[in-house]
Amino acid sequence: MDKLIPIERIENRIYLIRGTKVMLDKDLATLYGVKTKNLNKGVVRNRKRFPIDFMFQLNKEEYDRLRFQIGTLKQGQHSKYLPYVFTENGVAMLSSILRSERAIEVNIQIMRAFTHLRQLISSHKELAHKINELEKKHSKHEIEITTVFKLLKKLMEPVIVQPKPAKPIGFLADRKDK
Repeated sequence: MDKLIPIERIENRIYLIRGTKVMLDKDLATLYGVKTKNLNKGVVRNRKRFPIDFMFQLNKEEYDRLRFQIGTLKQGQHSKYLPYVFTENGVAMLSSILRSERAIEVNIQIMRAFTHLRQLISSHKELAHKINELEKKHSKHEIEITTVFKLLKKLMEPVIVQPKPAKPIGFLADRKDK
C-alpha cells in the first residue's frame, strides 16, 4: 500500500480549517476508491459516530477560500453541496463504516500522514526554540565581545607618564646657621 499512495500525496490533501487539520470528503472518497456520494451516505447512516470534532460541513466562505487555495475548479467538477471535512479522529472512525481491504490500507496510510505532520510541526517548534536561544546567547556574547574590545583599546592607548621631579643626589645637611 505504501507504493500505491505516497504519504506526500495524502499530506497535500490535509488542510487547516477552523484551526484543525482536516481532509475533504471528495479526497477521502478518491483515496478509498468510492464515490463521494457513497462515502457521505455511509457517514449519514452512522451520524452518531461523527460528532462535530470528528466531522463538520464547510460553510460557503470556507469552501470558497479552500477552492481558491486549491485552484479554481472547472465547471461541473465540483459539487453543488458544501463538502464535509474529517479530522484525524473522523478519518479513524471512517474505518468502522468502510470495511474493504483498500479502506483499511488507506486508513493506515492516512493515520501515518497525520502523525508525520504532527512530528514535523513538533520539530519546527523545537527548532524555533533553539534559534531563539542562540539569538539570546549571541546577543549576550556580542555585549561581552564589545566590552573586551573596549578594554583592549584602552590598553592600547599610549600612556603619557609625567616624570617626577628628580631628588637631589647626595647628603644635604640642614643648616640652621643661615
